[in-house]
Amino acid sequence: MLSAFFIERPKFALVISLVLSIMGAIAYLVLPVEQFPEITPPVVNVSANYTGANAITVENSVAAPIESQVNGVEGMIYMSSNSTDTGSYSLDVTFEVGTDIDIAAVNVQNRVSQALSQLPSEVTSNGVVTEKASTSMLMLVTLFSPNDTYDDVFLSNFASINLRDTLARVNGVGRADVMTDFSYGMRIWLDPSRLASLGITPGDFIGAIREQNLEVAAGQIGAPPVPGDQQFQYTIKAKGRLTSASEFENIVLRTGESGAVVHIGDVARVELGSSTYATSGRYKGKSATVIGIYQAPGENALAVASGVRAKLERLSASFPEDVTYEVPYDSTRFVDQSLQNVITTLMMTFTLVITVVFIFLGSWR
Repeated sequence: MLSAFFIERPKFALVISLVLSIMGAIAYLVLPVEQFPEITPPVVNVSANYTGANAITVENSVAAPIESQVNGVEGMIYMSSNSTDTGSYSLDVTFEVGTDIDIAAVNVQNRVSQALSQLPSEVTSNGVVTEKASTSMLMLVTLFSPNDTYDDVFLSNFASINLRDTLARVNGVGRADVMTDFSYGMRIWLDPSRLASLGITPGDFIGAIREQNLEVAAGQIGAPPVPGDQQFQYTIKAKGRLTSASEFENIVLRTGESGAVVHIGDVARVELGSSTYATSGRYKGKSATVIGIYQAPGENALAVASGVRAKLERLSASFPEDVTYEVPYDSTRFVDQSLQNVITTLMMTFTLVITVVFIFLGSWR
């Protein structure tokens, strides 16, 4: 009886079909497209670095104060931390599903700020970072030198300076992370035998570098109050932070009564290298740096991946010679294939429905 009602009223049936088709088209355009649904709990990450410390020292001096303050933050389910022998510390705070991740990050940041006074000065000077942890990795981008013209330190710094922030600004990208981050650092390699013969300790190095490698306000000459005949006022520009290995080699460690001077270059080797060598990146047998692209919650994965690829294509025009990029992992390939299968299924369904209607009604009308 229901089918007869629609057969006798074809215009009514046509209107219903059009309304359903329009609603389906709108839903197709606005629904988020991604490989997996957003069902993972939001996570806030706290990271810090205690240079030169082992895992036990990091646990006692960094992890304990931070975790005692963060524990019990509103909406928290659990937290897990990792302390390594390279001096790095990472804390993941997991919240209930549906928690506003921005509010959660602010709450964690407020708790971490209460623990800063209990942390070593070396940790606070390096910075304690609190940020939203994106768990949905969309794609991986590798930057490498096919002919090995550049090493992984150069490629990492090039990616950090020229690619990371630009890719992070692409619409729909939650975070762009240089996973093999070899930031430039001045490396000082001590000679134990020379140090022992002169009675110099590593603490002497730290103290000398802190005293002689800093920005200072040198003041002014001729600033008021001055005599009435003073006509000029000059601002003094003093040498600030050191920038080259030779300048660090000339830092004075000790002076003797006879006028002898011991410089860092006399008892150590100084070179510009990476601030850390704990990780490495290889692609196709070549040194490479890896950039992880994370999708923001609720965004269209296909649109985000397309925007990232377009941005990379534009940026690649300014790459140095023998530097190129590839995308070895892209989760949207599966999504795109799934959507193609859906479109194919819809077309087959449409054809079958028309055929069945024609067979039973005996007329295209």
